[in-house]
Amino acid sequence: MTKKRKNKVIIIIASILLLIVIGLGLAGNYMVEYAIARSGDGGNRNVNTDKIQEKNEPAEQSKIDIKKDEIKKETKFFLQKNPYEQAQIKSKDGLNLKGFYLENSPDSNANWVLLIHGYRAEHDSMNDYAKQYYEAGYNVLLPDLRASGESEGNYVGMGWLEKEDAKLWIDWIIERQPSANIIVHGVSMGAATTMMLSGDETKENVKMFIEDCGYTSAWDIFANEAKLRFNLPSFPLLNVSSALARVKAGYSFSEADALKQVGKSTKPMLFIHGMKDDFVPFYMLDELYNAKTEGAKDKFVSETAGHADSIFADYSAYWAKVEEFIQANVPE
Repeated sequence: MTKKRKNKVIIIIASILLLIVIGLGLAGNYMVEYAIARSGDGGNRNVNTDKIQEKNEPAEQSKIDIKKDEIKKETKFFLQKNPYEQAQIKSKDGLNLKGFYLENSPDSNANWVLLIHGYRAEHDSMNDYAKQYYEAGYNVLLPDLRASGESEGNYVGMGWLEKEDAKLWIDWIIERQPSANIIVHGVSMGAATTMMLSGDETKENVKMFIEDCGYTSAWDIFANEAKLRFNLPSFPLLNVSSALARVKAGYSFSEADALKQVGKSTKPMLFIHGMKDDFVPFYMLDELYNAKTEGAKDKFVSETAGHADSIFADYSAYWAKVEEFIQANVPE
């Protein structure tokens, strides 16, 4: 091969590689904006359900939906009589974060529940939980997480950034009631936030955690969704997206690791999951449960519940298990 021809081949190969790099960069940026940007469309989930084993039969789901409607009507009536008060804090990175609370008792030793909502949701998605806790005598605080609802922020943190905000909300409760016992209860991404928080050092006031259908890590859930939504492998798209997320949002997908944090957790934790969860795979429950090696733990499984539906599929059993775990692990 002549030198001229060799140079031509090198230029062609370099051009192809450059195009691949540019293409990956564009695809990775799209993934970041789609999945975690406030303006992204990641909450609009459209997947081929034929690829999902964990899904409910239509008749069973219809029963759950009817129960859900009944509960939500009761909650709406409850909140008309018991409107939230509002609170505000500033995050460590300067965001104004809004919270909504109901205070049941002025007693300085009253129990509080910090209720953490899920991906692309707002505080009101936790209203049904708030009603149940409030009627049982607890005070409740429901934040709008960063980049959600009335809180500021451009990027969702998939639990990793939100756990730092949760610490500030805990401080807000303690400032209000210094001797309060605090329970942290999260659903979906809120459950991941709860688990990530559990692996850090928390104030003595925090007595236990409840996670409902949380994922093992941001990486794992995005890898699963990339396959279901776009039929794409995790490599190399997720690697590029994760690196860009670090630059744009301040964390990487691999860093947001609930499984690792649960392994460091020492305070009591109740794990909840529906067997028909078509978003956060059911197998993640046992991975997370088995990762916790210190402190009290228990789990509740709903055989018919889809994602975040355990409360509606098995309402009485759900709350009986929650109250049993609280009674065993939170001082009166």
